[in-house]
Amino acid sequence: MSESHVQRLSTILLDAITDKDPLVQEQVCGALCALGESRPEEVLLACAEHLRQHEKLAHPYRTMILRAVETVVSSRIGELDKDVARTTILLASGEMTRAKELVCDWQQAASNVLVALGKRFVGKVMEEMLSKFQPGLLPHYFVVQTLANLSVSNAFGTVPFLTSILSTMLPMLSLAKHDSMRVVFCFALQRFSESTLEYLANLDQAPDPTVRKDAFATDTLSAYDILFHQWLQSREAKLRLAVVEALGPMSHLLPSEKLEEQLPKLLPGVLALYKKHAETAHMSKSLAQILEAAVSVGSRTLEVQLDSVLAVLHAQVCVPVESSSPLVMSNQKEVLRCFTVLACCSPDRLLAFLLPKLDSSSERTRVGTLQVLRHLINAAAAQMEVKKPFILSSMKLPLLDTNSKVKRAVVQVISAMAHHGYLEQPGGEAMMEYVVQQCALPPESEPQKPCADSENLPADGVRAISISTLYLVSTTVDRMSDVLWPYLLEFLVPVRFTRALTPLCRSLVHLAQKRQEQDADAFLIQYNGNATLPSPYAITTRLLVVSSKPYLGDGRGAASLRLLSVLHRNIHPVLGQRWATTIPLLLEHLDEYTEETLPQKEWEEKLLMFLRDTLAAVADNTWICQLSLEMCRQLPNYNETPQEKNFLYKCIGTTLGAASHKEVVRKHLQELLETARYQEETEREGLACCFGICAISHLDDTLAQLEDFVKSDVFRKSTGIFNIFKDRSENEADKVRSALVLCYGHVAARAPRELVQPRVESDIFRNMFQCFSTKVLGIKVETKDPTLRLSLVRSVCMASQAVCGSARGSASHFSRKAELVGQMMLVPRSSSRQSPRTP
Repeated sequence: MSESHVQRLSTILLDAITDKDPLVQEQVCGALCALGESRPEEVLLACAEHLRQHEKLAHPYRTMILRAVETVVSSRIGELDKDVARTTILLASGEMTRAKELVCDWQQAASNVLVALGKRFVGKVMEEMLSKFQPGLLPHYFVVQTLANLSVSNAFGTVPFLTSILSTMLPMLSLAKHDSMRVVFCFALQRFSESTLEYLANLDQAPDPTVRKDAFATDTLSAYDILFHQWLQSREAKLRLAVVEALGPMSHLLPSEKLEEQLPKLLPGVLALYKKHAETAHMSKSLAQILEAAVSVGSRTLEVQLDSVLAVLHAQVCVPVESSSPLVMSNQKEVLRCFTVLACCSPDRLLAFLLPKLDSSSERTRVGTLQVLRHLINAAAAQMEVKKPFILSSMKLPLLDTNSKVKRAVVQVISAMAHHGYLEQPGGEAMMEYVVQQCALPPESEPQKPCADSENLPADGVRAISISTLYLVSTTVDRMSDVLWPYLLEFLVPVRFTRALTPLCRSLVHLAQKRQEQDADAFLIQYNGNATLPSPYAITTRLLVVSSKPYLGDGRGAASLRLLSVLHRNIHPVLGQRWATTIPLLLEHLDEYTEETLPQKEWEEKLLMFLRDTLAAVADNTWICQLSLEMCRQLPNYNETPQEKNFLYKCIGTTLGAASHKEVVRKHLQELLETARYQEETEREGLACCFGICAISHLDDTLAQLEDFVKSDVFRKSTGIFNIFKDRSENEADKVRSALVLCYGHVAARAPRELVQPRVESDIFRNMFQCFSTKVLGIKVETKDPTLRLSLVRSVCMASQAVCGSARGSASHFSRKAELVGQMMLVPRSSSRQSPRTP
């Protein structure tokens, strides 16, 4: 596109900028900027010419054009030649100072153009600004603001001019009578101080490395006297804030003896403003800078002021932070910065002030104190190093706090401690136990109507942050590996940590894999007499049982199976190859379903098949007996989760079936009969399944143990004559008998057909009926319990099907067939008087 075409198109766009539709105006500005991207110089000259020719163009349109100019300059500053830059500087300077009164949008847009040009043409911009910054005359507001912004956007280019700017400006301070002018002078002094400090911090890259801090000391002190002793007393809040913002960076440029002399007035003066202003972020930023300056000169006065400074800062940090308010967030950040500064000079005084506040009755005070503690652990690590035991012991009280916000803050403190080596100290394990406890909170827990003074978070919020903390600490903090392994295994078996199983398993898998990478031949778990660590049998039992409900607790089935897989060498040395094949198949099966669609019976059968396969691979009777003992031990753990307890009974039956010690088998079966909770339907079912599965391998022992129990005192006491007159005891007795009848049914159904056939009449049906009917004083008493009747029907069906399914079933002759049919006929007859209540 030729030059004339670009100018013509620019002119058309500039004329269209006055369209009444704001959307059109926006599109025109966008087109102008896009054209400027490709042909910056022509567009800039066109904009300058347009503004010169249209002197009466209203300032909103002039503002739009200047904003387009700034966009083009910022994106193409490296391509502009000096003449175009000079023209644009003169244009922006004229636009900025044309009106004596403030027209902020328009003048700000012109000022922004000058600051953008100052990044490359600082000398020319400075020359133009200084021509409008003459001694003895108050300059235009935006000339001062432009110089201020220019100094921070290009410190290297501006600082060499600052001594002459300050010498011109300082006499002007006493001429400024209007607050707006005083505010912009404060802003300039703040920015000049910030750019000077940046220049001095990067002297190795600066154009003039001979610049020294003391070159600015006299001018800064003169300005400080006016700002602090005169302007800070103003009734105008905006001016007071501007003064405080300037005093922060200026304090770094004051001569050290003068700063020390002023601190007894300066610190109380700044602290007093917290009560007068709602927006405190600016005060906190300035206070942090003043404290840094005081610490850098080794101030002794600061020690005297410390208590009052700490009290004000602590009150600020205890204000609840609303993430929607950037100013409140900014204030929090600056207040914590102040605490970091104080930790560097007075760590003992700081902790002596902070830690007692963990015992406060105010939730906000406790939460605020924990936030400071967390920040100090992270930001003042060197100063806190020797204080680790002291800080750890001070956490005992917060660990007992039940408030959700406090819990959340405690977990965040523990996370910081993990990163900085606190948890390797004595007492560190208690911190990790606390995190695991929070992972085990119920996810559905919502706070009841929160009290006005205690805005509680849902427990789920605490749980979520605890889960992410546990995983992060396990996977990203290398030094925590020896703290967490094998310690986290201690939480697998206790029931109170059930809801934490998934995050625990995930963390343990990562830790175990990391150890295997370091030493593939080492056994992962070194017990070394540590009685608190769960045995291989306890781990296997627990992870297998919770896998029966695999989608609960964020997918604990898959997590448990993965952990089992990683621990295969600790479970038993021969399992590696076998589990490398079988566990991935189980995980694939879980991926194909959801909690709603999983066929539960099929899944349990797959797990039992996995258990049978494992027992066959191990083929070590001592190991199998130990596993069965542990399974029996864990039964009471599942009293509140009957479905899982039912599955554990099946696991016990499977394991006993693989055991070759008949005494062990009989002993465990006896204990199961004596300790079962017969009132629970799923437990009766589980017990019966256990006996049925065990009978596959041990039919004689299973039947013998059932018969022994029927003859035992335990059974007689539960069904004796004295209990017949007590409804509750009678009901309990019926439930025991119901379970035993079911056991016989499952034994008949599961045991090998050829072995069951000869035993059906003599052992199974005879004992079944003996359990079913009770004799009182030699007279048969018909049971009214529907559960017992139903158990009989089911068991007779199971036994009959077993007989019919055997090779010799059709040739069998049962002498008690008539009695059996008679008993069956009684069942429907007993409920014919009313509609049937049971299946």
